[in-house]
Amino acid sequence: MSTRSNPNSVAGAMAGVVRSSGGVLVQVVGAGALNQAIKAIAIARGYVAAGGIDLVCVPTFAEVEIDGERRTAIRLRIQDRAIAGDATEAQMDAAAASRAV
Repeated sequence: MSTRSNPNSVAGAMAGVVRSSGGVLVQVVGAGALNQAIKAIAIARGYVAAGGIDLVCVPTFAEVEIDGERRTAIRLRIQDRAIAGDATEAQMDAAAASRAV
């Protein structure tokens, strides 16, 4: 995600992955990118609600390297609440990482 990401487009991608896999991992660096990601999550909640999916978001920090510089990123694990309640955090992180948007 970036500051210029279209929240509606990202929300559609999130909703599709959550429907098929139960969760997705989004990584952002910077306030603008985080703002767009949060908007996309709010929109995606509306997209999947009719299908009985209740999205939850768990934020964590991560260290990443961008252009040779170490930066702190925020990872947003977005899951169906029903699946999140049944899995351990390590299982959810591994599953979400394999489906990162």
